[in-house]
Amino acid sequence: MLSRTFFAAIANFAFLCSNIAEAQPDTVVQVQETRFLELALDCVDREYPNKISHVLQDDSDARTPRDMHPAFYGCYDWHSAVHGHWLIVRLLRGGLEPEAERAATAALDAHLTPQAMAGEIAYFQREGTASFERPYGLAWLLQLGTELREWDDPRARRWADALAPLEAVVADRYRSWLPNLAYPIRIGTHNQSAFGFALALDWARTVGDEALEAQLVETSLRFHRDDQACPIGYEPSGEDFLSPCLMEADLMRRVLDPVAFSDWLTVFLPGIPTDGSNDWLEPGVVLDPSDGKLVHLDGVNLSRAWNLEAIAHALPLDDRRRASLLAASARHAESGIASVSGDDYAGGHWLASFATYLTTQRALEAPAGR
Repeated sequence: MLSRTFFAAIANFAFLCSNIAEAQPDTVVQVQETRFLELALDCVDREYPNKISHVLQDDSDARTPRDMHPAFYGCYDWHSAVHGHWLIVRLLRGGLEPEAERAATAALDAHLTPQAMAGEIAYFQREGTASFERPYGLAWLLQLGTELREWDDPRARRWADALAPLEAVVADRYRSWLPNLAYPIRIGTHNQSAFGFALALDWARTVGDEALEAQLVETSLRFHRDDQACPIGYEPSGEDFLSPCLMEADLMRRVLDPVAFSDWLTVFLPGIPTDGSNDWLEPGVVLDPSDGKLVHLDGVNLSRAWNLEAIAHALPLDDRRRASLLAASARHAESGIASVSGDDYAGGHWLASFATYLTTQRALEAPAGR
């Protein structure tokens, strides 16, 4: 584990960089990512506090998080532990200083093992787990698999091999769920279907699972192709960390060609300005970052930022909406990244993953359809 003295020095340097206009952008990004990595490494082994999503069948089911989930027991809940591991892989793949690389590798070696995955699979096979972490946590598990499979490194191949049996279980959960899902889930929290579909679709395209890809594309089009005038002015709700409107558009850019997507977006979000302004969509405000629900709005700023950027990049270069989309993205990114302080565990256990997805532009790497 990296020393806390080292991270304290980095945090102080980050503060200085934020107040020095001439600071080099690459240096500031490196400082940010080091802070994000610290938050992930700090929580993947922190078993408590823990909010379990667990159905008790009898007294024997009263078990500790580590006993139920030998790989993903930290970071307050299962899905946060999963995307905390994704964060570590993402930053390790991008290159770290030697001390940080050793710490990141050791953490992944300890958790992404065949034995730990066997324990995770055993939990999924229990009675009463059919909807466990569906779709949010399942989507992040597939995103972790996507990251590992894209990275040509012996460590990544070792971890991907260990994860593969659990990936197969999760993919099967999608296959059995989609035919029975009669309506989209249009909310701004974990159960939202658009986010779950988007990350699952990225995984299916990465691994070449054409059957699951076709199933996700067909369901996405059936749910959303005819949607009109999404009421983005009603957003955000008081506990959102995902935008229902923007996440849907982020999904649809994956399943429509650029011309069709541009036309669809005109009908779906008709109020996007063409003047380059950034004030047409206000960032969410958090008044109590120690409240685990209210702090979600720091996350909505981060996820909106990557949605807006990805939507802009999916449009033709001469589309006059691009400038306003990118300006709003930058405004939301500034607000969202500033919130990733780790001062309170309510946000510290998960916001760094959202910030990493944004700052490393993971959304722009979504694999294209066939």
